[in-house]
Amino acid sequence: MMSHMSISEIIASVLALMIAIIGHEIMHGLVAYKYGDNTAKNAGRLSINPIVHIDPVGTIILPALLFFSGAPFMFGWAKPVPVNMRTVLQNGGYNGAIAVSLAGITYNFFLAILASFIFPYFNIQGSFVGYLLYMLVVYNVVLGVFNLYPIPPLDGAHAIEFFSRKIGIDMVADFFNKIERYGMIILIIFIATPLSNIFFYPAIYIIDILLN
Repeated sequence: MMSHMSISEIIASVLALMIAIIGHEIMHGLVAYKYGDNTAKNAGRLSINPIVHIDPVGTIILPALLFFSGAPFMFGWAKPVPVNMRTVLQNGGYNGAIAVSLAGITYNFFLAILASFIFPYFNIQGSFVGYLLYMLVVYNVVLGVFNLYPIPPLDGAHAIEFFSRKIGIDMVADFFNKIERYGMIILIIFIATPLSNIFFYPAIYIIDILLN
């Protein structure tokens, strides 16, 4: 239970969560910048300064509630990095838009795999670095899998939307646009009900593979 964690474990856990969620958002902006979109850069959102990325609910309130309620792990999100997808589409086409959509997920899985390779060289018990690596695997896999789901406004839904436009199946993209207004309701149903066991099972499975 998170309420029984030591101070060093709490710090490592918060640091790992910040690295996962802030890096996720920065990558969207960096890839968009590659395709000529300066929106995130001009807004100062390509900075690693965590203050500019803090979302009051996703970065502070939700993780705090999970911690004090004794949840097995924290979860959250950073303030979305602004992206002008029209510019991306003009310069990179649908492939560019797909790349921007999947940039954060790619970052999360890459970091999780990298941390999993380094993790065996540290003892998780009493080791700040070992626990930090462990939580980097956990948080990045959870965030990566979570965003892969084809539920608007998650990244997976955006990637499928642009891919369907690319291959000329507009009805799929139109469907995602129609249900986006219900996206948060759908997510709450999956996260705050017993369906969460199914929803997060792929993440648990991947974490088990990477750490064992």
